[in-house]
Amino acid sequence: MSILRTLLDDIPIPQMVRIRQKFDNATVEDYIGALREELKKPGAIDTVKKGQRVAVAVGSRGVAHIAEFTRTTIDAIREAGAEPFIVPCMGSHGGATAEGQRDVLHHLGVTEEAMGAPILSSMEVVKIDEMASGLPVYVDKYAYEADAIVVINRVKPHTAFRGRIESGIMKMIAIGLGKQKGAEACHQLGFKYMAENVPAMANLMLNKLPILFGVALVENAYDETCRVEVLPAADIEAREEQLLLEAKSRLPKILFEQIDVLVIDYIGKNISGDGMDPNVTGRYPTPYAHGGPDVSKMLVLDLTPETKGNANGVGTADFTTQRLADKTDWPATYANGLTSTVCAPTKQATTLENDLYAIKAAVKTCNILDYTTCKLVRIRDTLHLGEIEISVNLLEEARRHPDIEVLTEPYDLQFDDEGYLPK
Repeated sequence: MSILRTLLDDIPIPQMVRIRQKFDNATVEDYIGALREELKKPGAIDTVKKGQRVAVAVGSRGVAHIAEFTRTTIDAIREAGAEPFIVPCMGSHGGATAEGQRDVLHHLGVTEEAMGAPILSSMEVVKIDEMASGLPVYVDKYAYEADAIVVINRVKPHTAFRGRIESGIMKMIAIGLGKQKGAEACHQLGFKYMAENVPAMANLMLNKLPILFGVALVENAYDETCRVEVLPAADIEAREEQLLLEAKSRLPKILFEQIDVLVIDYIGKNISGDGMDPNVTGRYPTPYAHGGPDVSKMLVLDLTPETKGNANGVGTADFTTQRLADKTDWPATYANGLTSTVCAPTKQATTLENDLYAIKAAVKTCNILDYTTCKLVRIRDTLHLGEIEISVNLLEEARRHPDIEVLTEPYDLQFDDEGYLPK
């Protein structure tokens, strides 16, 4: 028997119950109809001129209905007599290769066939200026050569800094359109200055490039669209600041303030740029963001298929499994840290042979005197928080909470013969 099994075999795992967390589920039912109406307002599709080549910048992960929003925008541009094409707008994602970024779009449902428009994917950029700090400002070559540019993105809290502007249209312009070199430049001075650099770089690009408008989306806690707005270029910064406040108020969360052990079944780039959203876990890759529960020990069990081996975020956890480590494409994972300059999330967490021993390790090290009192929470991933599992030691707190419904009686977690949980 290995020394690890000797240390962990007697560590108990608490019984669990399944609960439902209730959040505001307001949605825009006819979200495509809403976008069509927004595109008709002044400063939107009326800024597109006949015969123009229009770059539609898209590519952020996990946005609900992104393919439909993109197709609707493309159709409106074509109806205005222009020639739309798609530019992958995702910084260094997709392994920082042209084909990789095309593949990312494919997984989002944004294909040439489905969109009825060509995808022009390249990592080649044009330097258009420098900021006062000396940081260079880059833009995708195809977008630079276009007559006009339209940007589509979701507005949401960032995972590594706080500011008036975080993730949204402005960040998509500054980092997404800049491809790997632009993303690297914006991150060069670190996240300490990101709240200043993102809007400054984006405003410079708005002044230098023919960006017409942005399609801004806000989602509720269930990842469904609850607001669709088209922002004319002159209004992007001011309106995005307001939309960010709404997005923060709708952020899904774990409705417990203190957790001894947080188990996360899956991480991946399709879930969050950090693999798992730190706004949910309370574990941030930098000291410049805050919020979420107080978690003593956190473990991640597996990678999503969509992440293609990119395990960015695993280093934020305390423990992981050999299965996750074996699936990881470490060069692709390290590329994230090299571009963002934040390398702790790309490290390999303490690795146990399977789910069983990873959970036992987290319980053993969560700094409580009596292991049987462990407050354990298990979630599928940070996008799905409607139904989760909690240990019986959190039951009393759950029953007192007005937005929690207890769904089952207590049960033991079941592991297969190899020590893994069914997913």
